[in-house]
Amino acid sequence: MPHRVANFFRSSSQSLENQVSILAKKKAASTARRRDSPSRDGRESRTREQVFSYASSLDDDTDDSHAPPYTPRLTMGESRSSSFSSDSQKDRDNTHHHRISFPAMHFGRTGKESHATAQASLDWKLESPPIVMYGDAETSTGALVSGQLFLNVKEAGLEIESFNATLNIHITQKKPFVHHCHECTNQYTELKTWNFLPQPLAMTKGEHSFPFSVLLDGHLPSTMDGPLVSIAYEIKAEAIPRSNDTCLTPVRLEKVLEVKRSLATSETPHHSVRVFPPTNIKASAHFPHVIHPIGSSTLFLRLDGIAKHNVKVNTMEYWKLKKLTWRLEETVKTLAPACGRHTPKPVESADQQDDEQKKGVVRTDTRAIGEKTLFSGWKSNYLSPTDSMVEVELEYNLAKHAKSACDTKSRDGTEVTHQLMVEMVVSQEWAPVNKPALVTHTGVGRILRMHFATVLTQRAGIGISWDNEAPPIYQDVPPSPPAYSQATFLDGDNIIPETMESLDGVVSDGAHNRPIDTGIASSEGS
Repeated sequence: MPHRVANFFRSSSQSLENQVSILAKKKAASTARRRDSPSRDGRESRTREQVFSYASSLDDDTDDSHAPPYTPRLTMGESRSSSFSSDSQKDRDNTHHHRISFPAMHFGRTGKESHATAQASLDWKLESPPIVMYGDAETSTGALVSGQLFLNVKEAGLEIESFNATLNIHITQKKPFVHHCHECTNQYTELKTWNFLPQPLAMTKGEHSFPFSVLLDGHLPSTMDGPLVSIAYEIKAEAIPRSNDTCLTPVRLEKVLEVKRSLATSETPHHSVRVFPPTNIKASAHFPHVIHPIGSSTLFLRLDGIAKHNVKVNTMEYWKLKKLTWRLEETVKTLAPACGRHTPKPVESADQQDDEQKKGVVRTDTRAIGEKTLFSGWKSNYLSPTDSMVEVELEYNLAKHAKSACDTKSRDGTEVTHQLMVEMVVSQEWAPVNKPALVTHTGVGRILRMHFATVLTQRAGIGISWDNEAPPIYQDVPPSPPAYSQATFLDGDNIIPETMESLDGVVSDGAHNRPIDTGIASSEGS
């Protein structure tokens, strides 16, 4: 058995170089056998001369690399002994220039290399604040996006035929209606198109800026990447040079915008009460209705009615909390639409179910984005019939690497919701009132489970909606200053109140000064 193991390791240790050397030795042996054959001496010498001549031409030829190599031929007057005298030198040369080819093993650069130099480049810069939609889809006014596209021309006189940019919503179905179908997997919705150059234009050398802006409607979904669907806002710009030279390729730029949504939060925590029959346990929970991806939230939980005094046998029966588990669950619901080729044919009995099947297939997925189990850490009082309670202050948050999506509901059928699940395991025990240390387990247990609806959203920060930053419109202008009183009289073209006296002033009228009534009045006693 040991010799088999040694043979196995010895055979597996042969490297590629060992195999190449063995192959070269076999090649040399076969060459020697062919050289010893008298019928093939002349042919072998001519073959060696051709190989040596071709290898020398490969090394020395620099300009005419594609020309056929020069092949010398032996004349009839040359003796066979001269060919045998140079066999050793020719063998060394052949061994030096001989290369062994291994299929499917390619090293170095590939043959396809681009020699064309880019004539221009594209870049961009966003000037607007982070794209955040404030409020839900029904009340949000959307978000403003503004920035600049920079076309950097490297050579003067470059003529640009067209320069366009497009903003699309790209929805990727990870469980499409039909697998391996590009149309069923990807859906594009065009939001905005910019045409920066209506006609061809010769550009000077340097950087040229093109501003762009768009208002995203409030009902649009936010950016997400979930297990069923992903939503991305893609902006694509393309500048096409105008030239007969085929080396000039279009200059393209592709970027992705991150769109977020921030829902309004309430400072008052949500209060929920649960009762678990047939027991008398009542759970009271105070928790925030809105949570955020970064940071933790706190839930205050109190259990009452966990103990009961049995007067007949003078014992206390109570439910003891053994384990507590909290879990944040995310539910994603989406409609995977069918493309034109895979749309089912209509059925004669058209009902609502057939209409939904024609639109697509509903996909639903529920997963945990945060979870923790506790076996201690709460305050309890079991042996008091009047003040028996369990109090828990629970901190919960999202997992560190959880790819969560904020709550959303779009018109295309995509909906994301969250909930907080709290599960408690209680066990029934009893003990005499006079001897509370003598605890007896009854073997009866219960699982108490509660679900609390939770909204996951981004923090609003110090930003406000774009319509609150805009100047006031005509309807929002406050009333004008108060008008003059009705007790006025006319003095020429001036309206002077009755309670004010007129003042005379002198103004320059060409070369002469004349007194006029300026209509400026002062109040009495000033």
